[in-house]
Amino acid sequence: MFEPKGMKHADRQATSAAAKKALLERFKPKPTVTDPNIEARKAAEAAELEKVRAERNAERETKRAAAAELERLRIEDEAITQEARDLDLRAKQKEARDLRYAARKQKRK
Repeated sequence: MFEPKGMKHADRQATSAAAKKALLERFKPKPTVTDPNIEARKAAEAAELEKVRAERNAERETKRAAAAELERLRIEDEAITQEARDLDLRAKQKEARDLRYAARKQKRK
């Protein structure tokens, strides 16, 4: 069998094994670089997140309070309007009753 450039079967096997090993090395996880300031950075991020959450909660509470106040005012206004309608209705009913009473009296005379 012809052997190019003096390569033996064992040499080809070794080259193939080395190529496979190099290929597998590419897929192995690489060691991670750890940041010495990671704890401080995480603490700062957590503090910032807590601050943002507190601001959002305060904003939500303000909106809820404003909405509750608007609802209270709407209900109060509705009650006043209903009371005015009731008074007007009672006045009209009294006037109609008085007219009927006056008409009955007029018939008796």
